[in-house]
Amino acid sequence: MNLKKVTALFMASLMSFSLAGCGGSKEALSEDDQKTQTNEATVQEAETENTNTSTAEGEPVTIKITWWGGQSRHDYTQKLLNKYTELNPNVTFEALPSGWDGYFDKLSTQAASGAMPDIVQMDYLYISTFAKNNSIADMQEFVDNGTIDLANVDSNLADSGKIDGKLAGLVLSSSLLTVGINNSVFAEAGIDKPTSDWTWSDFLKICKEINNKTGKYGFSAIMADDTNNFNYYVRQHGQTLFSEDNKSLGYFDDAIYVDFVNMIKELIDAKATPNPDEYDAIKALGYEAMPVATGDGAMVTDWSNYACRLEEVNKNISLVTPPKGESEAANGLWLKPGMFFSVSETSKVKEEAAKFINWFINSEEANEIILAERGTPVSSEIRDYLTNSGKLSDKQKEMFEYVNNAGALCGEAPAPDPVGISEINESFNKTVYSVLYGQATVEDAAKTFRESANEILARNN
Repeated sequence: MNLKKVTALFMASLMSFSLAGCGGSKEALSEDDQKTQTNEATVQEAETENTNTSTAEGEPVTIKITWWGGQSRHDYTQKLLNKYTELNPNVTFEALPSGWDGYFDKLSTQAASGAMPDIVQMDYLYISTFAKNNSIADMQEFVDNGTIDLANVDSNLADSGKIDGKLAGLVLSSSLLTVGINNSVFAEAGIDKPTSDWTWSDFLKICKEINNKTGKYGFSAIMADDTNNFNYYVRQHGQTLFSEDNKSLGYFDDAIYVDFVNMIKELIDAKATPNPDEYDAIKALGYEAMPVATGDGAMVTDWSNYACRLEEVNKNISLVTPPKGESEAANGLWLKPGMFFSVSETSKVKEEAAKFINWFINSEEANEIILAERGTPVSSEIRDYLTNSGKLSDKQKEMFEYVNNAGALCGEAPAPDPVGISEINESFNKTVYSVLYGQATVEDAAKTFRESANEILARNN
């Protein structure tokens, strides 16, 4: 494919944005830290070479791997890589950790130049874009030949990584949209925590009461960073965010957009949620220093591994399902693939990458290190093992329980987001903020978003 064409398409379709459910600290391992950890892994290789019988006789292989996350994820993932090298001394890793911001911008540039790492952590938002531009490989052959074992993975979840018949991603975890709650703030306000039958009216009332009684944010974000919360809201009305062919929006009544944005504006006007300028400052703090984590806010929407990811910062966070519609036409929730590992099409070590991914998914040893930080493990055997192992923290057990209980409220999962999703997210963000800054009426913003989204979808799909 023509390099300029690839570059243009990727940079048009992969703009950076901050995703509540998948974000992380911008901190990453320094080059010196990576070199130090690589040297430590080399020492471990020497110490275990005489007793290890795994693949010690194999040809030397270096696997480049990249992922996003906060510092805690970086730390344990490096331990995971060191352990794999210990078991397989012929395999070493070049680790390229990153924060969420800018991750896919950099990945798109690498893909366009043919320099994408061998293994890339991939998100549901972007997998279609990379698959349809032939940047990530079809890994079905490694499932067919037994290198990757998906026997204990729900078939619907395993198939979530298939794009146009190509297995573009191996799903690593499952996740659900959630509302993370700081229990201390609720106690300070003297308000009972919500239960799974609460509505959006309840949500608005609670947010305002918390602010009135504590001066803190009832809800600590603006639900316009991307379309995930809006997607949930649309699904509650029995419609879909995108059409079946991904060439246009799937909902037809702009009142859905109007009501959703008016709800955000009502919270801001009541000072129960940060205004756009305040929220920009909050996002700059980093994931582990945002209001719900620090006790300066009561609630935020995120994904079901939210409390686990903040456990070292604040152990007093719990989860509840997002509010229901007042006259809910359908279940808005869906079981979402938490994230994937994909392998670049240009990789020269696809088989070794496949072996590592299989170990990541199916190994008890690996999952004792991961401990469900990336979400609920997809292997039923690993879930059972961790549940019975005594190794899970209270927050990890809570996550497992949350996913199990919330499953009854889930509808059919939507298809992976279409090509052009980052442009659509940007358009959604801009149109919502045009209302919040008083630059447009909400009705005009709804119309602008529809026209913009339909053009983006028709152009890319």
